Amino acid sequence: MSRITGKDTLQKVAQSLAEWFKTAEHEIPVSDVQSDRGIDGYIHVAGLVFGVQIKNSSNYAQIMSALHVFKNMNSLSEKSFIPLLVVPYMGELGRKLCQKEAVSWIDLSGNADIFHQNIRILIDGRPNLFTAPGRPPNPFAPKSSRITRWLLMNTDQAISQRELAQQTEMDEGFTSRIVTQLEKQGLIARLRDRTIVVPDPDSLLDAWRESYDFDQNHILKGHIAERSSNERLMKLSHMFQDHEIQHAATGLCAAWQYTQFAGFRIVTFYIDSHPSADLLSELKFREDVRGSNTWLVVPKDEGVFQGSSLVVDIQCVHPVQTYLDLFGHPERSKDAAEYIRSQLLNWNKNA
Repeated sequence: MSRITGKDTLQKVAQSLAEWFKTAEHEIPVSDVQSDRGIDGYIHVAGLVFGVQIKNSSNYAQIMSALHVFKNMNSLSEKSFIPLLVVPYMGELGRKLCQKEAVSWIDLSGNADIFHQNIRILIDGRPNLFTAPGRPPNPFAPKSSRITRWLLMNTDQAISQRELAQQTEMDEGFTSRIVTQLEKQGLIARLRDRTIVVPDPDSLLDAWRESYDFDQNHILKGHIAERSSNERLMKLSHMFQDHEIQHAATGLCAAWQYTQFAGFRIVTFYIDSHPSADLLSELKFREDVRGSNTWLVVPKDEGVFQGSSLVVDIQCVHPVQTYLDLFGHPERSKDAAEYIRSQLLNWNKNA
């Protein structure tokens, strides 16, 4: 992706502001600055001054760098001044960070969240226009995410890169590449002895959530007739144990086991291999996508079983994995995800 700095970007932002504030574009002064405490330019519109920072990514490191600059500006105390962050496309993590620090933003894909006193401009849902061709390195790809999963499961530990490779059963070279990517994004840090720590687990989880796709797994959806969802959950668990199939519940049924926050209809299990016709027959499993109440999931990477444990007699994936998978489920899954996070993944509370 080409860099988006300079006058052209400022002018594009000015065009958008002119449209939203119903002001003629030629009436909006735009000034670019080479070195002004990290600000790339100023845009004056409707009696307001937008101090603009332009970043080429909305990853954690870039966003935090911009927020640090804004935080140390004396202009923030002026009623007419609005800090404005500009990126190609603002992801979920960047949105949360900006909201937390009350910093307005606009992306060049057409989305924006600008707020100041009685002003609120919110535009959402525009697709990313800056997706790079090919497959850029992704530290949260199914196999790569073993690193992040282990770190989030052990936020109180500092670990060497070699030990991390051993814990996640991955090659040291591959581990090094993933760690380097996470470090560049500011999501992990190294201590003086070169061990790895997670300074902000919430941001690491948000970054993973942003790129996570439950549908990457192979999901067999069907129907099993039982009197209740709990009976179906127990039946599947016992059957997998009897057949010595590695398994772990996820989604709403796992959330119920952990917190009993919300009831569930769909029972979802990860299993380590594709179910045989004999097993499906024994389960009385009838494939049916539309009316499915049972999902059998063969994971893209077996790392999903990392940290799984018995929860009220049912083998469940770790709460981190449960949280991520809930966003790929219907019913009250998103509410359950936030409850799981508040109760079991609240690192600030547990600190």
